[in-house]
This record gives sequence, C-alpha cells and structure tokens, in this order.
Amino acid sequence: MAGFFSRIGRPRSGQSVLVTLASSAAAVVLAMLIGGLVLLVTGKDPVEAFSKMVSSGTQPYKLAEAVQRATPLIIAAVAVAIGFKMNLFNIGVEGQFLMGMFWAGVAGAYVELPPVLHVTFCLLIGIIAGAIWAGIAGLLRVKRGVNEVIATIMLNSIALALIDWLFNDFFRYENPGNLDVRTKPLPTSAWMPTLFTVTSKTDGGGSVSTDVTSFVLIALLVVVAFWLLIYKSQFGFRLRASGGNAVAARTAGISSNRMILTAMLLSGGVAGLAGLPALLGTTHSYGPTRPDGYGFNGIAVALLGRNHPAGIIISALLWGFLDATAGPLQIAKIPQSIILVIKAIILITVVIVNEVVNRKMAKRTADRTAAQLAAPVAVTA
Repeated sequence: MAGFFSRIGRPRSGQSVLVTLASSAAAVVLAMLIGGLVLLVTGKDPVEAFSKMVSSGTQPYKLAEAVQRATPLIIAAVAVAIGFKMNLFNIGVEGQFLMGMFWAGVAGAYVELPPVLHVTFCLLIGIIAGAIWAGIAGLLRVKRGVNEVIATIMLNSIALALIDWLFNDFFRYENPGNLDVRTKPLPTSAWMPTLFTVTSKTDGGGSVSTDVTSFVLIALLVVVAFWLLIYKSQFGFRLRASGGNAVAARTAGISSNRMILTAMLLSGGVAGLAGLPALLGTTHSYGPTRPDGYGFNGIAVALLGRNHPAGIIISALLWGFLDATAGPLQIAKIPQSIILVIKAIILITVVIVNEVVNRKMAKRTADRTAAQLAAPVAVTA
C-alpha cells in the first residue's frame, strides 16, 4: 500500500514539470465537474454554488482565513511526504499531531520563560512527543516487521484514548465561573504573535477581520527544511535511494532499518507541530474542542502536491480555500457538505489521474527503449 501511494505521489523519472502540474490540475477540474453533477442531482444550482465559493472565497479576509487554515495542513503534508519518500505510509499523523499538541499544551502551561524561549520550548515538546509516538511504529516495523499502516492506525486510536484519560484524570483545569473545560491556559509568553490582520467590509455595512499568526512562517520554514533535507543533502539522497530500492540501497551500504526508523522519527516530529498553530495562536489550551482531521487531510494534500514542497503549499492553500468557503455556502442554503464531497473526489481522481499518467509514461519509456534496441547497429570497418 505504501509503495502504491508513494508512486502516485511521486512524479515519474523523466516526467516534465508541466505534465506533473497538468495531472494534478486535471484531478481538481474533474472533481469540480463531478461535484457540480452531485449538486445538480440533489436539486441545487452548481453555477450558483461555485459562484458563491469564488465570490466569498476571494474576499481579503477569506483569503487570509484560507492561509490560516492551510498552515497546519502544510505541516501535516510534509510529515506524510517524509514517510512517502522512504516508501512508508505514515497514516498516524493524526495521532502524532494530537500527542504533540496535548503535551505542548500541558508542559507549556507549567513553565515560565521569556516569550521567544517559551514558544520554542512548546515547539520542541510538540516535536519530541510526535517523534516518540511515530517512533513506536518505526520500532515495530524494524524489530518485528509490523506494517506501519496497521501500527499507525492502531496508535491513532491509542493516542485518542490515552490523551482523554490523561486529560480527564490529571490535567483537567476548571476555571470557576467558566464552563469551558480544558488544560491549564498557556501564559501569554507562549502565545504566537499575530503576523497581520485582514479586515473586510460586509454587505450590511459592518466589518469582519481575520488574524494570520506568525506560525505561517514556521510552516514555510518546515517546507524549506524539507526541501533542503530531501533534495539537497546526502541524507536525503540515501533516504530516497532506500525508499526507491531497498535491496540496491543495502548493496550500497545503506542500512534500510536505520533509514526506516529515522524517517518515522522525522515524520512524527514534523507531525507533532501540526496542532500548534491552533494551540499557540488561537485556543492557548488543549480541550475537547481540539482540531481534528489534520492528519488525514495532510495525506490528501501530500498526494495532490505530489510530495513536492511547492505542490504541498499550493494544495494546502486549495484545501484552506475550500474550508474557508464552507460557511458562506451554508448561509446561501447550499449544503456545506459539498466541500467534503469535492475533497473526497479530488483525492480519488488525483490517484486515478496520476496512476494513468505514470502508466502512460512507463509505456512510452518502454516503447522508446524497445525501439532503440531494435535499431540496427552501424558497424565501421
């Protein structure tokens, strides 16, 4: 399974950037067409729905909301992509980001540090918690041969149960006069500062604003670090070589087991950061209203972006745009569930379209090689 998805998410050798972009764009367009057909069948006007999405989604404050929503998805997608580069399907990003968010919220609430150090401390706790949780699956794969898909799925469930138990029995903080149940709030020194605020006027004459936290800069740093590590370092070459052909990599002296464990630790560490934009920028504590779905949406974003840094950013912004337009659709009496339908269709179509493109490219390469072998060889006297 991991091999199939990593092949889908990785452009074939020799495939042009234009073909790669066109295949992903075709998947999105096809998903929109099918989504429009679903709306038409259910008695809704697809033109009105998509017009509402564009008109509301292109308002400045909605564009800012799309960026804010895309931030954790970029981080989650990078975590997934690291696994794919090693031919591993880390489906446990969901549990890893929750572990990172929970422990960063708990540990950050009980220390007093200067603002920059406090934020850094929370980031490190999130990374460590996510890496430890993913490392369990890595150890099971290396030591016992347990498939990482099965291990990480089970660890997702265990993470949810473990966090709920720890929260309810040990770290539940009840503020008198406040019905909100959560962990102890983070001090203001651990809050992520707002990068900028976008304000737009509404049709009724009022105004609405969206804050974009500086965590978006951390997300971009994660993408840059991913690009440098995977594509510009000896370690990245060894990782991709191991993921592409483990037997050949072992012959070259690369330890496959070591690379598997390292990739899982890196993937989990990055995943542990995905919940921190909400923790440090919005909620400032962990509670039952925690965000969810980042891990599974990260898989979709990584696949649509072909596990490439630039593709991940563009795909995450598309996902953020779709999420930002769900509210206006509901106000216009158009089911916001159509957003989920479009997302699901995008995921299915990107797999199908990319597999078709990969097979066509493979056939073209095979035909070209066969023609070269069949060509007569000129013999000089």
